[in-house]
Amino acid sequence: MTTLFDSAPGFDQPIAVLKHCHDRIRKQLATLEKLLAHLPVHGADQEAQQAAQALLKYFTQAAPLHHEDEEMDLLPTLETTAKAEDAELLNKLLPEILKQHLQMTAQWTHLEKQLKQIQDGSSAQLSQHDVRQFSEIYQQHMQTEETHIAPMAKRLFSEAQMQKLGAAMQARRGIPPSSH
Repeated sequence: MTTLFDSAPGFDQPIAVLKHCHDRIRKQLATLEKLLAHLPVHGADQEAQQAAQALLKYFTQAAPLHHEDEEMDLLPTLETTAKAEDAELLNKLLPEILKQHLQMTAQWTHLEKQLKQIQDGSSAQLSQHDVRQFSEIYQQHMQTEETHIAPMAKRLFSEAQMQKLGAAMQARRGIPPSSH
């Protein structure tokens, strides 16, 4: 049976799941940009309210899980596995990645307040500055991970480490292990 939707990779491919999350983040950032253009013309109409609701749901539920995947499982496993040049690169990138997580969280608090007001129709104000800051941090962050972190993990992790990472990600989302 074919579906109209792209199916997400399974947790037996945890790096592919993380990349799929990035694709979803990019879609949400595009929605945020569209909302920015929509509001001055249409105000906080039903379409704007629905977009705000979807953004709020994604960035308060799914995005924090993605950050936890990285901070609690992916990056610590890389730290214990990486040697030589990989370890050097990781030591350079890790502080920046963690700083970006904090920046995204801080920037989200500004956007979240605005989006809640758009969602309930009480305001049609969305700061272009806040949207751009949030989007830029995320874009840089995903670029670093896709260019350096994911390829390193794919190259260095054993099958057992990949399974452990996937199982942790699955458990974090409250999804029971599938019985094959």
